[in-house]
Amino acid sequence: MPAAGAAYVANGGLLDPLLVSADGHVAATKKAGHGVKGKYWTAADKAERQAAKESGGEDGRVLLFRKYKVKGSLLHPYRALICIRVVAVLLFFIWRIKHNKSDVMWFWTMSVVGDIWFGFSWLLNQLPKFNPVKTVPDLAALRQHCNLPDGTSTLPGIDVFVTTADPIDEPILYTMNCVLSILAVDYPVDRLSCYLSDDSGALILYEALVEVGKFAPLWVPFCRKYSIEPRAPESYFEHVVPPQAGKATQEFLHDFRRVELEYDEFKARLDNLADTIRKRSDVYNTMEAAEGYHKATWMANGTQWPGTWIDPTENHRKGHHAGIAKVVLGHPSCGHHHGSQLNAESSPSISAMDERLPMLVYVSREKNPSYNHNKKAGALNAQLRASALLSNGQLIINFDCDHYINNSQALRAAVCFMLDQRDGGNTAFVQFPQRFDNVDPTDRYGNHNRVFFDGTMLALNGLQGPSYIGTGCMFRRLALYGIDPPRCRPNNITPEANKFGNSTLFLDSVSKA
Repeated sequence: MPAAGAAYVANGGLLDPLLVSADGHVAATKKAGHGVKGKYWTAADKAERQAAKESGGEDGRVLLFRKYKVKGSLLHPYRALICIRVVAVLLFFIWRIKHNKSDVMWFWTMSVVGDIWFGFSWLLNQLPKFNPVKTVPDLAALRQHCNLPDGTSTLPGIDVFVTTADPIDEPILYTMNCVLSILAVDYPVDRLSCYLSDDSGALILYEALVEVGKFAPLWVPFCRKYSIEPRAPESYFEHVVPPQAGKATQEFLHDFRRVELEYDEFKARLDNLADTIRKRSDVYNTMEAAEGYHKATWMANGTQWPGTWIDPTENHRKGHHAGIAKVVLGHPSCGHHHGSQLNAESSPSISAMDERLPMLVYVSREKNPSYNHNKKAGALNAQLRASALLSNGQLIINFDCDHYINNSQALRAAVCFMLDQRDGGNTAFVQFPQRFDNVDPTDRYGNHNRVFFDGTMLALNGLQGPSYIGTGCMFRRLALYGIDPPRCRPNNITPEANKFGNSTLFLDSVSKA
């Protein structure tokens, strides 16, 4: 495995807008000269950093991210070009209106309205690009600010929400890889929780999550020991070159082969889950058979599944089932635990690593045809309320089930913006760009959508900030509750029951968030 440069180690590979997924990509990017301090960007916060350095920072805090802007030699000509184009477009509209030679008035009117609309849309797309700003987290400063001498951390708690709607349309393997990449992220395990929302209410997703709980105690320590990137096993084993003797240590070779073998068995168990559940249910249904008895779907512990059944019936079909919340992995205790969950065949080197895992919870909200479910927004609301009672993390980040975290430092990077002394307390959310696997090297069809993520979204960063795109976004919990930022609210939060519901436990959690 190639060694990363010192700058990469300090910033977790986050020097560029693209969150890289392998050291090779980092090296290629730097070699091309597209780094932050390249010929296109210049520091935009020199005065702020100098003032913070001289005063020691407000409240003893250092600045946790850097700002860069496009150099004036490039930006000013671009602004002038946009202004010239605006004038040209206005002159064109004036000419179109004054020279009406059409015999079909309604057709001419529609064409002019269309031109004006396209011109207005173009203008809205160009205005944010007047001041593009790149922000780069300083992970070394975050460690200095949050790490305590005793090895603990003051980082805020994070609840990670993963949403899925159907185990058929959204393959289970990719959903479980998303969860595994979250469990293996570089963040204090006692301050991280993962919630999987299953809108289908299917037993197969819950039991797949149980399988994750069995495989994670091997995968997560392996990632921690060797700084594996990315930490979604499917992507890692697909892109990594298998290590060969002489090019890697015997210890790593042993661990790699062990984990790869266990992952293949893990995938086989996921593939067999549907048959396993059906056969088990057939056995229990045969034992319980009676006149008018509906064939139920049974869990491994011999109880009926409260969600959707394989043979649908009233109150047990997709779109009409009870609410479910099951803790798959409990909240980790304080301190470090070594080798308590791995069996004797596991590598001794991995067993020596901290095996604690973040809390993992399965959530399936109640559904009834008599009321609107609000699709993904409703699922996120259910996760928000469930997590408030179980972990109540100050920060929340959501992912679609077919995504994964391709950089283990990503959560720390977002926290840098939330805790920065300049305006961190008033930051509602931090949006990550999306990247895609298996795209051809030249990206001839624009599958990475860089124009949007590295152009429009980066340009919006120079205004109030980018928009929420539905996934990969870290929120402040209080912002989702609709509570004003610190500068606009009194010191004490007194939630009203009619705003947050009638749950006393939930109301108590609001004031502690």
